Amino acid sequence: MRQDLPLDVTLEVRDRCLCLHLQRAARSVARMFDEVLRPFGLTNGQFSLLMSLNRPAPPRINDVAALLAMDRTTLTANLKPLQKRGLVDVQVDESDRRGRRLVLTEAGRDVLTEAVPIWRKTHDELDRLLTAVTPDALRHGLTELT
Repeated sequence: MRQDLPLDVTLEVRDRCLCLHLQRAARSVARMFDEVLRPFGLTNGQFSLLMSLNRPAPPRINDVAALLAMDRTTLTANLKPLQKRGLVDVQVDESDRRGRRLVLTEAGRDVLTEAVPIWRKTHDELDRLLTAVTPDALRHGLTELT
């Protein structure tokens, strides 16, 4: 092993790296939600995307991309299967014809209405797993990082 990169550094990164810990936790939680949302034909990302459209007025694409911390191109790609299923409609923004607004369809609302109880139950289970920090404190800390 090279002297300028000892095992101690590897262990330090393993134990201290927030990025590594966040990625591991995110993958684990994402898998859990993907599993419980599968009967509704949704991934956790699709659920979050659809839920972000549940507003009094249809949001602009850029606003949704910012909320989900996603670039516009990735958001557009993620919208395609939801549009194909009739869960989302993309419409011209009447106030700026160059822009687009994302409309949650009735079919989209129906899927979310069915999925929310399972989402809540899974969240309750996750909340119970947190013993070193409260769920609210964790959410607050993660929000501070964004």
